[in-house]
Amino acid sequence: MTSEFHPIKVVSHSVAIEKRDNGEQIVSCATPLAEYARCLTDRLEYWAEKTPDAVFVAQRDDNDEWDRYTYAEALVKVRQLASWLLEQPVSPERPIAFLSGNSLEHLMLAMAGYYIGVPHAPVSPAYSLIATDYGKLKHVIELLTPGLIVVDKLGPYEKAINAVADTDVPVAVMYGDTKAELIKNPTVSFAEFWDHEENSAIEERNAEVTGDSVAKILFTSGTTGMPKGVMNTQRMLCANAVMIRDTMAFLAEEPPVMVDWLPWNHTFGGNHNVSIALYNGGAFYLDDGKPTENHFHKTLNNLAEIAPTVYFNVPKGFELLVKKLQQDDELAKKFFSRLQFMFFAAAGMAQHIWDDIDALAIKYTGKKIPMLTGLGATETAPSVTFASIEESASGVIGKPAPGVTLKLVPNEGKLEARVKAVTVMPGYWRQPELTAKAFDDEGYYCLGDAFAYLDENNPDRGFRFDGRVSEDFKLDSGTWVSAGTLRAKFISACAPLVQDVVLCGTNRAYITGLVFPDFVHCRKLIEGGDVLTEQQLVEHPEVKAAFAEKLKAFAAQGTGSSTVVQRILLQHEAPNLNAHEVTDKGSLNQRNVQAHRADQVEELYQEPKSVSVISV
Repeated sequence: MTSEFHPIKVVSHSVAIEKRDNGEQIVSCATPLAEYARCLTDRLEYWAEKTPDAVFVAQRDDNDEWDRYTYAEALVKVRQLASWLLEQPVSPERPIAFLSGNSLEHLMLAMAGYYIGVPHAPVSPAYSLIATDYGKLKHVIELLTPGLIVVDKLGPYEKAINAVADTDVPVAVMYGDTKAELIKNPTVSFAEFWDHEENSAIEERNAEVTGDSVAKILFTSGTTGMPKGVMNTQRMLCANAVMIRDTMAFLAEEPPVMVDWLPWNHTFGGNHNVSIALYNGGAFYLDDGKPTENHFHKTLNNLAEIAPTVYFNVPKGFELLVKKLQQDDELAKKFFSRLQFMFFAAAGMAQHIWDDIDALAIKYTGKKIPMLTGLGATETAPSVTFASIEESASGVIGKPAPGVTLKLVPNEGKLEARVKAVTVMPGYWRQPELTAKAFDDEGYYCLGDAFAYLDENNPDRGFRFDGRVSEDFKLDSGTWVSAGTLRAKFISACAPLVQDVVLCGTNRAYITGLVFPDFVHCRKLIEGGDVLTEQQLVEHPEVKAAFAEKLKAFAAQGTGSSTVVQRILLQHEAPNLNAHEVTDKGSLNQRNVQAHRADQVEELYQEPKSVSVISV
């Protein structure tokens, strides 16, 4: 490990490679996966006995004070709630459906389900609160057939529940009034069962839980935009936690302290991060903020009070954090005071943000704080690969984690990645046709991602992400465009003005893009920009000129038609959830955006060129 990083025990595992005559490669981690627990609540019981007074989870209360639960207190609460669940119409076939987001109550009830073998499904709150046709929510509820629906407050969810749920399904409400004006479902307040008397029958039910028991169902959007329910078993969750610890070995040396906002209806927050805390006896502080200009102040307040030892976020979150740390000396001192490690996922990080984080770490600690990334999927619990400290960089995804075997299949000049591991899902909940399509004839799950060696002569350096195979397309010349790779380069080159881009050009003469601007940064280009609407912004000459300059600079770096974006059209309307333009992960569905905005795609290729279109 180089001296420029703070010393921390992160293991870079070697790989073993088998090359087949048909060009396929089997790449596996040379280190076997260590033993893992039967189920996650076994780890709760372990820490409740070993460190009963250590904080497990904390959440701010109505007085803005931290409501903390120790491991011993959490175990008591989980057993009480499990006893209550025995009296409810829930079962392995009738899961618990959480419509609202992260909370202490959410976690305790979900773990109570783990304890007696009742799965739960954390559903994206956007399906209830933002969508207006409830199409995705109705699809999810019909697939699940839940035995219990859970919300934080009843009022915001009444209309959605009334639209999609059978009236015999009880609704549990965490806070506030349980009286419903619209829905006819029976309702119950958490206050009525939070301290339920323990029932000895939970021991028998707990003994029946195995590694194959479905722990949770996470919904992920497919190419049609309709969510698929990924079955996450207890084995997947526990093995993934050990897989992470086998790489991030420092987690076994000192229980982590985490301040985390990432939503539990996504695998990064709900599986990766929560399991890291629980499996390693750590403290998980629920961050009630979000990486948006309107909500990030809550995250900053939490970080000003609780200094994490490990910090996980998405690139946008790191971007906002860097900006504030550069402005606030006291906050920066607190944030870096005991920080050992950082990790990002869900998207690629712009190099200038990474450089700024390194500069801040050096300023306040004297050395860089190791920043890692990797690649995973909802279907893989999520870990597949991890980068080493030395190789970590934007676009690098590393090597297979312990217990993971990759199959790399030649596909149009790329290596399409498929994965086999105990952390891979058994299938999609009640969707056998989709399950069958997800696996190849050797039982490898088809990720849909392409990998490329950093150095073919030294495979232990690992891989870089080479785009989504399904997003690549051909120009009318027959030239393939690696859309994922080009998209990442375009966003980086146009930073900080671009939030995302959809690249177009299938059977066309050249590449164009529908650009979703970062309006916060675009407003800074114009005096008085704060009062302009989004449409006025994208039409403003100074904004268009700034984009034109970046587009020309990016084109100058291109090496041919497959690497140059000739024209762009700035979008003032945000991605539409009802039109399935955005997935449950918050990423753009490239196909659906182009289909829904087909008139704008045509405008990009219009001759003579539209006045709204920016070109090189």
